Amino acid sequence: MLNRVEKMLEFVFNSPTSYQAVDSIKKELNEEGFKELIESDSWQIEKGGKYYVVRNHSSIIAFKIGNKLEHPSFHVMASHSDAPSFKIKPRSKNDNAGYEIINTEVYGGPIYNTWMDRLLSIAGRLIIRDKDEIIIKPICLNYPVCLIPNLAIHMNRMVNDGVKLNPQVDLMPMCSKDKDFDMMKLIAKEYEINVEDIIDTDLFLYPYEKGRVWGSDNEFVSAYHLDDLQCAYTTLQGFKQGENSDTISMYCCFDNEEVGSGTKQGADSTFLMDILARIQSGLKMSDDELKQALASSMIVSADNAHAVHPNHPEKSDPTNKVEMNEGIVIKYNANQSYTTDGISASLFKEICRQSGLSWQTYTNRSDERGGGTLGAISIAHVSILSVDIGCAQLAMHSALETAGSKDVDTMIEVSKSFYDSHIVRTGQNSYRVWKV
Repeated sequence: MLNRVEKMLEFVFNSPTSYQAVDSIKKELNEEGFKELIESDSWQIEKGGKYYVVRNHSSIIAFKIGNKLEHPSFHVMASHSDAPSFKIKPRSKNDNAGYEIINTEVYGGPIYNTWMDRLLSIAGRLIIRDKDEIIIKPICLNYPVCLIPNLAIHMNRMVNDGVKLNPQVDLMPMCSKDKDFDMMKLIAKEYEINVEDIIDTDLFLYPYEKGRVWGSDNEFVSAYHLDDLQCAYTTLQGFKQGENSDTISMYCCFDNEEVGSGTKQGADSTFLMDILARIQSGLKMSDDELKQALASSMIVSADNAHAVHPNHPEKSDPTNKVEMNEGIVIKYNANQSYTTDGISASLFKEICRQSGLSWQTYTNRSDERGGGTLGAISIAHVSILSVDIGCAQLAMHSALETAGSKDVDTMIEVSKSFYDSHIVRTGQNSYRVWKV
């Protein structure tokens, strides 16, 4: 079990931003013989083939086509590649009180105080000029370069009574005492390029800290970006291992979930539908055949869930508390911010039952508004059954999140079982699900 967890932690550490996450996913798919397809090219796809498509260098959709497809359906699992952070602004150099400060703005919804007094580094991508081409180059400074310092308690006696942090004042990272410091020059030197060739950037801070397994029985795992790279990694492993000759298995990892998904590479884009349409064209499926396949299809939105808190159990619903290491979490919401309904939950539970895998149910307290995720956004574009699941975790959106180490194995097995299974709608009020 620990071997799988350690591999996940290596994947997470090597994927501080969505650009590195997609590169990490591509590397694993390439090792499995998947072929990259470029959206601007024509495609040649066939039964039994394995392919992937990248958009914006930060979202990826991979798919395996069954070699029979007698009663085809699409089995889709979706996660996201981004995490709350601080994005570096253009013209970020800022001298302040004798320190060189990097000017940043908030990306998503991080828990501010967890980023303070923590060694940070920089990752993202450069857009550079190379002769007559414009090149996108992912970069990651693999060492600490900055820190956001707290005020000493002697200068803020009320700090333990709660302090409102101003992101333009309190959350600016210091990086040097050298007045000639220039972050772009540092990065250019590191990657042996001319600073004059850097046209623009998409750069983010990330905590420079490797994840750890801990606890009296190694039952916990803590790292930055577990939400949602824990699901991105585990569903990828299940996708690679799962197989069904009658399904088209799809693995999606979208960017920008933390800011609403409303980008060309987010779950609220046409990305998934574009790929479905090109699969339809490549396999010479009629519109009617595609609609028949979609009627038996399902998307599993895999994004982590809130575990019951040891110090604040009252924050969880009284009858739907979930615990780490006690099974995959099926998430419900009456207003459909989670898209699980009785049918999709039943089919997913049947897949778990056939594989001997455990599950739990999660809802928000009735007096608390929860977050949404990928499922509801995706099925607005592709109308298929959808269920929201995840691994239970603590401190979501912290710079150091905590989850259950045993849930890594469970999510891999659940994902494999989903891809091994075949769902067929057998009538107006009936479905059948079976494994290979």
